[in-house]
Amino acid sequence: MSATDIGQLVLRAALGVVFLAHGYNHIFGGGKIAGTIRWFGSLGMRPAVVHGWMASLVELGAGVLLLLGLATPLACAAVVGTMVVAWVTNHRKNGFFIFRPGEGYEYVMTLTLAAVALSGIGAGRISLDHALGWFEPPGWIGLGLGAAGAVAAAALLAVSWRPAPKNPDVDGL
Repeated sequence: MSATDIGQLVLRAALGVVFLAHGYNHIFGGGKIAGTIRWFGSLGMRPAVVHGWMASLVELGAGVLLLLGLATPLACAAVVGTMVVAWVTNHRKNGFFIFRPGEGYEYVMTLTLAAVALSGIGAGRISLDHALGWFEPPGWIGLGLGAAGAVAAAALLAVSWRPAPKNPDVDGL
């Protein structure tokens, strides 16, 4: 076992825990899934019920896959897709820093780029991918799969994102 193996495990586990927690919270925390669905609707995602459930389930699934190191580039694509949608629909307009009102995009950007990097370097030897010989090493194919999450997010946004029109009286335009 090398330092690289430990580094890959730490990165994978960190992303996995974050996404598992987010998915769990969207379904069972605070306002539960009903609150998540309302929030997705307020962001302009149509139909909100589909996007609220799908995002939550994708976060749970990606989290589990990352923790196991199973189909890692595909799990990373799910992370990238989810975070690009969050970046565009909710965080982009708030500037870079997360402590700004409405939360800036530094957090979702970091998670997105960490997932892209992990998709290219792979889960490492302490993973089911390694045990099964999947995506071992992922290289350019893994990196391409991870980045494909951004393409999927763009397609989803084009089809389903309908933000409220800007109100010139309120927005100062």
